[in-house]
Amino acid sequence: MSGKNFTRLALGSLLVAGGVSGCSPLRLLTPGQRLLSRVKVEGTEKADAERLQTLVQQKPNSTFPLPKVAIYQLGRSFYNAERIQRKLQEDRTHYDQLIKAAGTDSAEVGKLLTKRERHTRRHQLALDKGNAVMRLGEPPVIYDSSLTATSVDQLGIYLKSKGFFRSSVSATDTVPTRMFSPLRIFTLRSPFHADSQRVTVTYRIHEGPAFHYSQLDYDIADTAISRRVLLSQPQSLLRVGDQYDEEQIGAERSRLENLLKNQGFYDFRQQYITLEADTSFAPTTVRLRTMVAKPTRGEQHRLYTVRQVNVVTDAGLVRFGQQRDTIIRDSVYYLAYKHKFNTKALDLKLAVRPGDAYSLSNTQLTQRQLSGLDMFRFSTVTYRRVRGPEAPADSARGLLDATVNASPAKKFQETSEFGATSVAERIGPFGNVRLKVRNVFGGAEILEFGLRAGFEGQYSLTGPIEDVTDRQSVLTTQLGANVNLVLPQFLVPWRANRFLSQYNPRTRFNATYTYVYRPEYTRTNAEGTFDYIWQRSAFHQFVLTPVDVSIIRTADVNEQFATILQNLLIQQGSPLYRSFDNLFIPSFNATSLYNSNDFNQTRDGYYLRLFGELGGLTRSLYQKQPLINNQDNPKANRLKTYDFAKFTADYRRYYKLGPNSYFVYRLAAGAATALTSTRIVTRDEGGATVGDETAYLIPYDKYLFAGGSSSVRAWKPRRLGPGSSTQYKLDPKDPTKFLEVNGQRVRDYNLEQPGELLLEGNVEYRFPLYSFIRGALFTDFGNVWAIRQDPRPGAQFRFNEFYQQFAVGSGIGFRFDFTFLILRLDVATKVYDPTAPGSKWAIRKFSLAEDQTAFNLGIGYPF
Repeated sequence: MSGKNFTRLALGSLLVAGGVSGCSPLRLLTPGQRLLSRVKVEGTEKADAERLQTLVQQKPNSTFPLPKVAIYQLGRSFYNAERIQRKLQEDRTHYDQLIKAAGTDSAEVGKLLTKRERHTRRHQLALDKGNAVMRLGEPPVIYDSSLTATSVDQLGIYLKSKGFFRSSVSATDTVPTRMFSPLRIFTLRSPFHADSQRVTVTYRIHEGPAFHYSQLDYDIADTAISRRVLLSQPQSLLRVGDQYDEEQIGAERSRLENLLKNQGFYDFRQQYITLEADTSFAPTTVRLRTMVAKPTRGEQHRLYTVRQVNVVTDAGLVRFGQQRDTIIRDSVYYLAYKHKFNTKALDLKLAVRPGDAYSLSNTQLTQRQLSGLDMFRFSTVTYRRVRGPEAPADSARGLLDATVNASPAKKFQETSEFGATSVAERIGPFGNVRLKVRNVFGGAEILEFGLRAGFEGQYSLTGPIEDVTDRQSVLTTQLGANVNLVLPQFLVPWRANRFLSQYNPRTRFNATYTYVYRPEYTRTNAEGTFDYIWQRSAFHQFVLTPVDVSIIRTADVNEQFATILQNLLIQQGSPLYRSFDNLFIPSFNATSLYNSNDFNQTRDGYYLRLFGELGGLTRSLYQKQPLINNQDNPKANRLKTYDFAKFTADYRRYYKLGPNSYFVYRLAAGAATALTSTRIVTRDEGGATVGDETAYLIPYDKYLFAGGSSSVRAWKPRRLGPGSSTQYKLDPKDPTKFLEVNGQRVRDYNLEQPGELLLEGNVEYRFPLYSFIRGALFTDFGNVWAIRQDPRPGAQFRFNEFYQQFAVGSGIGFRFDFTFLILRLDVATKVYDPTAPGSKWAIRKFSLAEDQTAFNLGIGYPF
């Protein structure tokens, strides 16, 4: 190293050292205070170490992904509490004077009170928690020995609750923290040193032997209760030989309470159940006795039967002097001032029936099923004990009258959305209007209409241009409409019974029409589906679509664009031209969706979506080969049908690391392939044959694509792949040749890349930043490939090289969580690009250009 470079390095090191020392949190300590630098829990062998860590009352400052103490110090450098206090007092005095001057003008006084509250609240927040920058950071954690003592107690209680009855916990807080400071080398000192102003707290755990159940006994005086509890022993959460666990004991108490409530014991409560542990027999063993006490009054717990069920379908509506009309169906009384709901549809949703024993699960199921109808704002089920002369003489039995109160929602619900997009240097307005009509035919049906219209900027693929590397920006038109009818039961030729109602069955008819106009083409898509929808549980939904029919027509394709499509096929093997054919796509499909998370993804949960589809199986009955393709007049082509199969799987795992931090990963795969070959004969305007090919073809929309805001985010939507194949632009002046600039071919990043096989994954760490703002660090990988022989070099999937063709992108994200709406911005850059000619490591050429870095705006989390 030259002397000049060494001098620069030394000066830089001194500057860094000065900056680090200036930002040191030790400068904020007062005499006698120490900074909590590290917490260790040692000695755990069988106990849950992660759970023990969460019980520690005081934790050091977090440094990942942001140095929060440094941010706090930055804000503190220009924080002046006296000035804020003075400003707070000035605002109070100012608004008090204005309020006094407003006199008896209540409206003006109300406005001033609101303003005063807003201003004083902001100043008070700054006084209590610091300015905005300080709140974004984190104040230094000053070591508190009392919290260490509390932590020792909490750790001991937890260990004993897990069966470590002879455990002990101790803490050491006098050990200075051993620090590594590489800059000390420049002062000829060891880089390791002990810092007495920092403290490391070490909790030492001595677990001792774990106690296990040697015997499980029951002491239940009530014979009716005893019989039911003993019969449920196979479902018990406690087993002989299991380790003692108070958490499991609590869960067992809840299980027994629900068991008895579901078998008619309306008055039963968990407080009647006691579990007594005895460790005095054999060493490290526990004899556990489950005792159920008698009620305070009476000798036995009372078994209740539902005598009568009343359903009020217009709860909350009051009409003085008028009585509700009553309709009786299957011994259930339906009451309303005016009956608007078909009692047959409601009857299928009632799990609470006259003559049945009281059941908590049936009560909850009734509420869920009525809520699932989307007919009522709320629904409740209440019970009244039958007393007096009507009550049974048998003291061990009781009667209940159930009342279901359902408050109807608005019959008509309209939602609208208007906005604009900025794409290709053009502002494109859009609007969506949806109308929902409830109970349209009186049977709790839902009818929905939707209209959408939008203009979006796109770069023209044809037309004269001055610079061959640029394209003209144009506005495209997209119009659409859909109608959706949902029935609250399965529409089947046989009579549906009440057993299916517990799965919330629905039948859906849907029709959609889409019109797209661009200077290059005009395309329409009409689709109709018939679906059966049901839920196995609150988390698991199935959709079976026995009928799914689409008709895709290309009304117009200009001559220049048709030439481009043909040249893309000839020179690069691109199947893009197939999306502009006239297609008839009949299919049936099924979907299984399991999702244990919520809308805001705040749980430790799972997600699994499986989808399978078969299409065109009957095409041999009405379509003979070869299929004729008119090269010069595509809109004159008859509808073509291809047979195909498609399967996709999407698995996601959400790990909750802290109150607002999560680790999430996603793995997705899919395959789409033709079942039989198709022969297509292409003819020109004069009828002469210009092409004759036999290939395995599938509809373009059934291909698989990678890239986009919910896929590999560093690539544009549907633009990644296939494999290691590189796509180049065609020369607009001569579409039979590739475009070259300075003797080099120009890559095409805007051409869609369909594939028959998809493999991709995502890894993301989510963490809080400030208030409602969340951050994310992520890495995505994936690609698509062709399954069969493909003319595009490197596009075909091969076992010995596919792992080298995974595209990789990384980035950061910002999410604005408004609870009811989540806005997302993800910035992703390419790390490894398998389609790049030469070096594949795109990160070496990092830039914010659109061919390297993508900015993704969206609503909701990407996965």
